Amino acid sequence: MDAYYNCLRCMNKKVRILTVHGQQYEGVITNVDANNVYLRTEGNGPIKTSAFYPYGYGSQILTLSLFTLLAIALI
Repeated sequence: MDAYYNCLRCMNKKVRILTVHGQQYEGVITNVDANNVYLRTEGNGPIKTSAFYPYGYGSQILTLSLFTLLAIALI
């Protein structure tokens, strides 16, 4: 539940998110629900996909599971 409340505090702010899998994502948190955080990225390249990782291309909304979040930092 801590990840959920941390994400709520960072809504509409630019953040860097580190996952338990060692991946980093930067963007603006646009929404949070009970299971996921939605991050609008500013990247220009493709993003790898799998069942547990975000998907998309370029500046899109990524869906990250709250269960995989390790740290969130405002930037």
